[in-house]
Amino acid sequence: MKTIGAFLDIDGTLYRNSLMIEHFKKLLKYEVIDPALWHNHVKQTYYDWQKRRGNYDAYLLELAQVYIDCLKGLNKNHLEFIDNQVIDLKGDKVYKYTRARIAWHKSQRHKVFFISGSPEYLVKKMAKKYDITDYRGTQYILDKDNNFTGEIIQMWDSQSKHQAIMEFIRKYNIDLSKSYSYGDTTGDYSMLKMIGHPIAINPTKELLEKIKDDEELFEKITIIVERKDVIYKLDGNVEIL
Repeated sequence: MKTIGAFLDIDGTLYRNSLMIEHFKKLLKYEVIDPALWHNHVKQTYYDWQKRRGNYDAYLLELAQVYIDCLKGLNKNHLEFIDNQVIDLKGDKVYKYTRARIAWHKSQRHKVFFISGSPEYLVKKMAKKYDITDYRGTQYILDKDNNFTGEIIQMWDSQSKHQAIMEFIRKYNIDLSKSYSYGDTTGDYSMLKMIGHPIAINPTKELLEKIKDDEELFEKITIIVERKDVIYKLDGNVEIL
């Protein structure tokens, strides 16, 4: 007998920021990496996004490359304290709607999965905190001495998330037509499209445009916006400005 699954992105869907960004901030705070990496490479893109003159995906991709570069040569074991700090101090900073949905899926005995572009060593800790069935994150390759090599196997793009879901389907005998998916950016597009009950949570403009251009997805998707302590469910009259 097939089971029902719930596939969730983390950053911007459950967690109200990015685990990778929080980890980067902690590396700066504890002076593990040079603050000039922020000021010289990412700061302007961040402010463009904050002022709504740029988009979130561009900011995140630029920061991701700086993050990958700054980890190269560092020993993963030496960063364990900072890894734990991210989850211990920030792990409860989540959307109320998504937290409630995770609880509901567990009460229904559904399998719950995290599929996130954030580093797998952080996704693993977040999955443990929320008692999740299984997870996938971006893999940061280590050498024989447990040092970061600067190489990754990414999990933030749509194709990678599609492949991860297919692995979970085979491993856990998941019924896609009865399952649920939750995402907020274009990287989650395939995850939303292939599942029977897709939910877009605080979707970016780029994701909304893809949804509106996809008649099949547009007909079945639920769009949720959570601001402050209010949750809004939007109908089909979404206007993209």
